[in-house]
Amino acid sequence: MPHPATSKLTRLLFGLLAYASLALGLIAIVVPGLPTTEFILLAAWAATKSSPRLSAWLENHRLFGPILSNWRNGKIIARRAKISATLSMLLCAGLMLAILEHSWPIYLAIAGMSLGNLWIWSRPEALPQTS
Repeated sequence: MPHPATSKLTRLLFGLLAYASLALGLIAIVVPGLPTTEFILLAAWAATKSSPRLSAWLENHRLFGPILSNWRNGKIIARRAKISATLSMLLCAGLMLAILEHSWPIYLAIAGMSLGNLWIWSRPEALPQTS
């Protein structure tokens, strides 16, 4: 595990990043289209450089702990998380197409979600079995 940064300013900046990412991750739980897992991973990384207390809280959290453990032990994303992310992105894309004017930013956002979804589904769901 990385050690916290030594400079007070550096620790402060990493701490701000950690808490902002955690806040966005919490908001993303209920807002379609926002990636919860990525914000939690970023929060955990920044917390290791700024706040051992926040880092330990994230690692031991009943929801976030397994996500962090899976990622650390093989870049694993559980099938349930993949399905949830896919449904969230589909809902968001559908809402954008239904509500907003069809223009290139909408198509760019949908293309970005599609690429993100492809990446998510390319991650393993479990560690490879050793024989």
